[in-house]
Amino acid sequence: MIRFLSIDVQNDLEITESIDPAIKQRDLWSRISEEKRHSCVYLDCLWFSLYKDGVAEPKILSWIKSKQIFSRKYVFVPIVCWQHWSLLILCHFGGKGRSKAAEPCMLLLDSLHTTGPKRLEPAIRRFILDIYKFEGRKETKWFISKIPLLIPKVPQQKNGEECGAFVLYFIYRFLQNAPETFKQEEYPYFLNEDWFDLKDFESFNQEMNSFRSNKEIVQIS
Repeated sequence: MIRFLSIDVQNDLEITESIDPAIKQRDLWSRISEEKRHSCVYLDCLWFSLYKDGVAEPKILSWIKSKQIFSRKYVFVPIVCWQHWSLLILCHFGGKGRSKAAEPCMLLLDSLHTTGPKRLEPAIRRFILDIYKFEGRKETKWFISKIPLLIPKVPQQKNGEECGAFVLYFIYRFLQNAPETFKQEEYPYFLNEDWFDLKDFESFNQEMNSFRSNKEIVQIS
């Protein structure tokens, strides 16, 4: 079920453009191993933007709580803002800073850096703070405010229509090769050219389109 479709939102265009990547995201997740699905989780693709716009905040925070993000190594948060997709990855949020190799941090992967991904930071930090508060976590507001938000260099899209596909590709590559843990001072040692490659992206996108076309259309309820 894609729950965000049941919420009354004024920007119908943004929702319509989000349906296809959302279905492909679900298809992608169905193909990963059970072990990966246990250690990682993704949030529905409009939860962040609806929260940012003040739509049904308590309900969205309740849905996020059900995902048990503090027991996961990595949490994928697709962001759809200003008719553009980017990907926020919450890393080691259950670590509480006990280990240098598992300190919480955030990665923001954006295939169109000209849009200025840093402008999302205030909304992201408010979002994260409210998640901690809603779940009754003991971490201080100061601790949460100091969680690093890192913006790695990634391949950039060639047109205005590829951002949703890039988000899926970033999730796919991260699921394939993300280390169990990583030290922030070593970042971005694992986000190199071998990870994100334009030719690999094109092959991945073709495969996802083929995979989708060979399946029966899923009814969204």
